[in-house]
Amino acid sequence: MVSYQWQNEALHGVAGSTGVQFQLPLGAEFSAATSFPMPILLAAAFDDALVKSVATVISTEARAFANHGFAGLDYWTPNINPYRDPRWGRGMETPGEDVYHIQSYLVSLIDGLQGGIDPEVYRIISTCKHYAAYDIENGRTGNNIQPSAQDLSDYYLPMFESCVRDAKVGSVMCAYNAVDGIPACADSYLLQTILRDYWGFNESYNYVVSDCDAVENVYDPHHYADSLAAAAALSLNAGTDLDCGSSYNSLNDSVASNLTTEAALDKSLIRLYSALVKVGFFDPPAEYSSLGWSDVNTTQAQSLAHDAAAGGLTLLKNDGTLPFSPSLSNVAIIGPWAQATTQMQGNYAGTAPFLVSPLSVFQRKWRNVKFVQGADINSENTDRFAAAISAAQSSDYIVYMGGIDTSVENEGFDRSSISWPGNQLDLISQLSNLGKPLVVVQFGGGQVDDSALLQNDKVNSLLWAGYPGQDGGNAVFDVLTGASPPAGRLPITQYPASYVNNNNIYDMSLRPSSGVPGRTYMWYTGTPVIPFGYGLHYTNFSLSWRSTPGTVTSDIATLVENAGQSKDRAVFATLVVDVSNVGGKANLASDYVGLLFLSSTNAGPAPRPIKQLVSYARAKNVQVGSTEQLTFNISLGALARADNNGDRYIYPGNFTLALDIAQDLKLNFSLTGQATQISTLPRQSN
Repeated sequence: MVSYQWQNEALHGVAGSTGVQFQLPLGAEFSAATSFPMPILLAAAFDDALVKSVATVISTEARAFANHGFAGLDYWTPNINPYRDPRWGRGMETPGEDVYHIQSYLVSLIDGLQGGIDPEVYRIISTCKHYAAYDIENGRTGNNIQPSAQDLSDYYLPMFESCVRDAKVGSVMCAYNAVDGIPACADSYLLQTILRDYWGFNESYNYVVSDCDAVENVYDPHHYADSLAAAAALSLNAGTDLDCGSSYNSLNDSVASNLTTEAALDKSLIRLYSALVKVGFFDPPAEYSSLGWSDVNTTQAQSLAHDAAAGGLTLLKNDGTLPFSPSLSNVAIIGPWAQATTQMQGNYAGTAPFLVSPLSVFQRKWRNVKFVQGADINSENTDRFAAAISAAQSSDYIVYMGGIDTSVENEGFDRSSISWPGNQLDLISQLSNLGKPLVVVQFGGGQVDDSALLQNDKVNSLLWAGYPGQDGGNAVFDVLTGASPPAGRLPITQYPASYVNNNNIYDMSLRPSSGVPGRTYMWYTGTPVIPFGYGLHYTNFSLSWRSTPGTVTSDIATLVENAGQSKDRAVFATLVVDVSNVGGKANLASDYVGLLFLSSTNAGPAPRPIKQLVSYARAKNVQVGSTEQLTFNISLGALARADNNGDRYIYPGNFTLALDIAQDLKLNFSLTGQATQISTLPRQSN
């Protein structure tokens, strides 16, 4: 049979991996691919159409690479594990902490990656990872995770169900960790009972791939099997079709020892080659086979990379100092991110066609720009403080560019602290004492405690920039100067530094317990430094209801009866909001993101989530004095909660729909009747 090299990466652009080979030198054909912002920043745009556009470019470029023998057709993206704990080293690879947001994001992303929702031929094969309940790096190959059935159903599994049922993803990756004592890649409950039997991941071309060496880990360090041959057999029998590693080389021994069968081998082999048929490996359609180097890093892709970064940049503080003039002069640029190039790509990145640092743009567009790094990302060295202070003293404006990078957060390790690392805050404090306009640009995917910056009146503005990708410098400049006014919203909660104290990262419970004040904005009972969904603008908006449901009381039994087969996907209500740009000091046209939250104080058993996101939409380029409409569709499933068995119910009670963090608009409604089940979490057989 024809050989094929599996394992390609494309988290935010075609990326270096076993299957992807970038050519040399830079500028040669297939030497680079468009490098978009990391998912955490793209997700901050809350713009599903933008997500699909980015994914379409990524898959187009991937197919072009594949056509010329420099890549394969299976891609191990997206990472859709929810960002439960702020210390997780891979949180920047994800869309954030909210289930509904991740589900909406991934459907748009896979739509773009695979060339549609279950098209006749995939453009590329997308892989949803890491199934399931994977969000800890330290000890990851041997961790035994024990989430409750309730949290599995409400938080750790819904995005994978959306991958399979709604996005029709081609592939799923099983995780390193064990769930309730069984390694995920050897867990027939996860891979067969839930994934294939319940969710319907059973097309001939649907396959499961292990994370790298996860099959070997079934033997060591999990010690769930007593040999590699046994680990390979257990994984194959459970439903892991493809092993990233060498453990399946032991399958001949497994068959000889009657641990598995040739029939099981044939089943997985058929799935894998059927997937290659589905992606057109043997007979690609002309629309895909014609793609080449001219389709990589086009001018449209370059513009999209800029817009994706600018769209997610999030303004966290501003006293009117921003936006800056595009023709500013006499500016001090300080900080370890100012000269960033590859830093801007984060992890799982490929070779970018170009990398535009923030400093290079400031020096090109502003006059008399002085640069001193001043501080490192994570160091106590103060040798360059004096030079930084001197440069700032002789300038009229100060821009500090710092935060964290992949030396602090990355695959393979988790953070122990969520404070600003090193002595960066010390330098910022000294800069603030000069009394000059001071703007801080905070980079990195994970949040750090900004309390000192928010409480310091001499820090005038704070902008979060994530990992902005190949055109990060221009994107940051354009947001700072109002050419691309900020409209991003934080897709994660920013906690106080003390949040990690006596807070066991291995405790998967979301609800407050054992002295832990809850996890994610839905359950956190403390006061966040900056809440999930927060983001400021340069202009002011006025909001009003244009259209709301005609009834404020609904009977649960009637709703469920009329919902059809996929009850959770039925539309419960549609709301329309008028968004008017009423201007302000900057008086700029601007995008506006509307986030719609649901809450109840009496529906279902306590404890109840504080609130949860049920819909979002983004209005584009709303002109001063103009009004645009946002439409919010709320599904019936958004009203449901899981019980202790993981079965999801719609409960009677009083509910409030509130728009945005400030709850600018509210709508109250009631559900009456008996609690009604709309889905079941399959039970494990004993």
